[in-house]
Amino acid sequence: MSRHPQLNEDGSLRHLLTLEGLSPSLITRILDTAASFTSVADREVKKVPLLRGKSVFNLFFENSTRTRTTFEIAAKRLSADVVNLNISASSTSKGESLLDTVDNLAAMQADMFVVRHAQSGAPYQIAEHLNKIGSDARVINAGDGQHAHPTQGLLDMYTIRHYKKDFTQLRVAIVGDLLHSRVARSDIHALTTLGVPEVRAIGPQTLLPGGLEQMGVQVYTDMNAGLKDVDVIIMLRLQNERMQGALLPSAQEYFHAFGLTPEKLALAKPDAIVMHPGPMNRGVEIDSAVADGPQSVILAQVTFGIAVRMAVMSILAGH
Repeated sequence: MSRHPQLNEDGSLRHLLTLEGLSPSLITRILDTAASFTSVADREVKKVPLLRGKSVFNLFFENSTRTRTTFEIAAKRLSADVVNLNISASSTSKGESLLDTVDNLAAMQADMFVVRHAQSGAPYQIAEHLNKIGSDARVINAGDGQHAHPTQGLLDMYTIRHYKKDFTQLRVAIVGDLLHSRVARSDIHALTTLGVPEVRAIGPQTLLPGGLEQMGVQVYTDMNAGLKDVDVIIMLRLQNERMQGALLPSAQEYFHAFGLTPEKLALAKPDAIVMHPGPMNRGVEIDSAVADGPQSVILAQVTFGIAVRMAVMSILAGH
């Protein structure tokens, strides 16, 4: 298996499967391209013709209204034709028949696949298969298992850059269920690549994966110590649907120890920003006073997500 099915021979981006291994200059180029698209939302006609005549297929083997909607809006703003396929994650959607589905859609001249799958590695499988059959179709990973969520990682980087300008002076804390979080993995790869000197992981021991130190992350199991003087706080959703067995006490105890309240937020720098990939569990990971407060940039993340996904699609399409 080739190590980077996502890169062309010349090092340009063919698919977007992971942020791991992408150069700082390539990530910065995506963010700069996204910046040029943010103004499209302010126009009377919110469209640019970059993907006119192209077909984008949203292949969602796992539900996600927000991610699918932002990809759909992004593709339509680029003037693409969008086809949404919600494919139940039944056993027939895995293995061979996954690639059969892709073969059929490739035969319909699909230009781009946006893939979300509960199984880690499914978008890779599709990308390698398309490369092998000589298809020019592009693949964007919209979240695979516990592995990666590269466009969420990019929109998080865009948000941080928008508010903090320079990555090389920051302390960033990622809080909560890192064990099950593909967002956390993508964020950590991007933050370290972009030169953030201090990335902290905060959570209960049972929800912190092994190997974080090797990724250059400082690990804290005490929220108060972990939040001290940070510039950016990324709260993660508690992924109850992925948890096997009793990894946690009650939601109330979790909130008491690791929920972001105004009191805990006060330990960070006064101008710290609060982020969350959504959907939020209010009163579990985050207090409403913080989620709706002046330091929250959670809704800005959603807005920036459209421009970032437009940027990724236009770059993959060769613009």
